[in-house]
Parts: sequence; structure tokens; C-alpha cells
Amino acid sequence: MISVVILTMNEVQDLKGCLKSVAWSDDVFVLDSGSTDGTLEIAVSAGAHIVHNKFESFGKQRNFALDNIQFKYDWLLFVDADERVTPAFYNGLLDSILKAGDSTAGFYCCWKMMLENVWLKHSDNFPKWQFRAMHIGKARFTDYGHGQKEAEVNGEIKYIKEPYLHYGFSKGWSHWVIRHNRYSSLEAVERLENVPPFANIFSKHTSTRNPALKAWLTKVPGWPLIRFLQAYFFNLGVFEGVPGFTYCINMAYYEFLIKIKIRELRLKRNLK
Repeated sequence: MISVVILTMNEVQDLKGCLKSVAWSDDVFVLDSGSTDGTLEIAVSAGAHIVHNKFESFGKQRNFALDNIQFKYDWLLFVDADERVTPAFYNGLLDSILKAGDSTAGFYCCWKMMLENVWLKHSDNFPKWQFRAMHIGKARFTDYGHGQKEAEVNGEIKYIKEPYLHYGFSKGWSHWVIRHNRYSSLEAVERLENVPPFANIFSKHTSTRNPALKAWLTKVPGWPLIRFLQAYFFNLGVFEGVPGFTYCINMAYYEFLIKIKIRELRLKRNLK
């Protein structure tokens, strides 16, 4: 009843667990960007279909899947290799789809960020929402910062409150730092060039509110420090031990990178 797409690029460490968590689907596609580490062998052994496409961005990669894969079902779930679909999330997804009317375009989903087997509920400001489950043909994606968001939506997007698991540190902190250095460059451009109206901060829709919050909070003096204080103390990340402290420090550093890269972009443009 539900097709699945997993985006991969050298995911030998994570893919097996991800595939196991979506074994309930008989229409699983691994959309690979050029893996050389055994990722494809794992996909084949699990019976997944393999599709190849060079990665440009998350939005374009997801749209490639919509445009080029012949899915068995009308409903599609996008999953990353370092994520796990829990039985509870699957049941919530299935129940939501069965109750969905023709006007439903898809669902926002949220994750539990896991570090050292600790759920960073407070440090990661749970819940964070992404458009991951969709009725094929009723929406597409567009790039936003280092990620993507929904676009060309024909219908209503609802919410699945039961979270899936996200193991964003499975490849170690070195990999996380390298990846987020790249992400911060993309976020800097997005937050500098595409500042939503201030009124969007008060929107009830997270896809409208969150981009506005990011762009406007970045302008606040001392924002990286505020980000740490908010998550670690005011949002009670302090109760999540060393993993919570480590995560909050690194997310504050990530926001610091974005701020200095915005400053760098402004200086370069003023020199031209």
C-alpha cells in the first residue's frame, strides 16, 4: 500500500538497518548517488530496486524519484539511510493514509534524534517536521537551505505525531562536522537572500513558520549563544547528559558558522 524511497551515498553502515525497518513494503527503491562501499550489494540482498542519479540537492533528488520511478502504490514515504521506521510510526502512517480523503496531499513527519542511545527530545527541540509521506501527484519538492520543503501542493498536508528514529551521528562526529560545514554554506545563502515576511513567524504551519524563524533569529546579536542557552537550559537539554550538552554545543557552532558565512557573503558583495 505504501512505496518507499531511500536516498543513499556510501551508506554501508546504515542501510541494512533502514531496509529492515521498511520490510513491510514490497515496493522499496534505493535511489543511489554513486556509492562505492557495498551499499548497492546490501540493497540487492534485501530485494530493493536500485535507481541511479547524480546528487545535486535533496529537493532535486526527491523530484527525480517522482518523475522517473514507476511506483506500485499511490502513497510514497521518503526515508534517509540513517533513519528507522518504528512499528509505531508505521502504524500511525498506515492509519493516517487509510483515513485520508481525496483532499490530503501528504503528511508532515517528525523524528527522534538519537545520540549514544539517548533521545535528544529537549536538545533538538522536538518535534521538528518534514514533508516525508505523500500522495503521488499531489506535491513536489523545492530546495531550501541544505534541505528541501514541499512545493506545488495540491491539497492539505496533515501531521503524523508518532516519530521515526534518526541516527544522525552514526558515522561519527568527524563526518557530522564536515557535512554541517557544507550545510552551513547553503543555509547562509538561503537566510541572506530569502528572508520571509516577519509575520510568517506567527504562522500555525511549520513549513511557513520555521524558515521565517531561522532567517530572523539569525539577525539577532549573539544568536549562536542564545541557541545554546535556549536548547540546553530553557528547553531542559541539560537533563540529557553528555549527549545533550555535546549536541547543543555543536548546534550553536553550526549557527555560528552560518552567521560568519553570511557576513563573508555581505563583505564580498560590497567589494564588487
